[in-house]
Amino acid sequence: QVQLVESGGGLVQAGGSLRLSCAASGRSVSSFAVGWFRQAPGKEQEFVAAINWSGRSPYYADSVKGRFTISRDNAKRTVYLKLNSLKPEDTALYYCAAIMSDSYYPPLSPSEYAYWGQGTQVTVSS
Repeated sequence: QVQLVESGGGLVQAGGSLRLSCAASGRSVSSFAVGWFRQAPGKEQEFVAAINWSGRSPYYADSVKGRFTISRDNAKRTVYLKLNSLKPEDTALYYCAAIMSDSYYPPLSPSEYAYWGQGTQVTVSS
């Protein structure tokens, strides 16, 4: 079993930055792909970013490409999502998810992930 806990969300003005963390416990996640997803009120959950087990091959949604950066520190069992140049439309509950995978390409669909955190709220004011 893997438990995931997100942190780092908050209220920020447009143009500001945040760094979200996804800390894993229960077992090492060094062999897991990790993804970030978000869900705004009244909207469907959407893919934000994902990274493979080694930290290579990051993928981003077009809406965040160039603004968000996903990274991981397997020694700390933590995956990060740096959010820069935030926009009001980035406001959502952000979730991290994990799945054991040795593939170079991380999954991009939420249905492919087995473990989920409870989410951290990001609110961007205009």
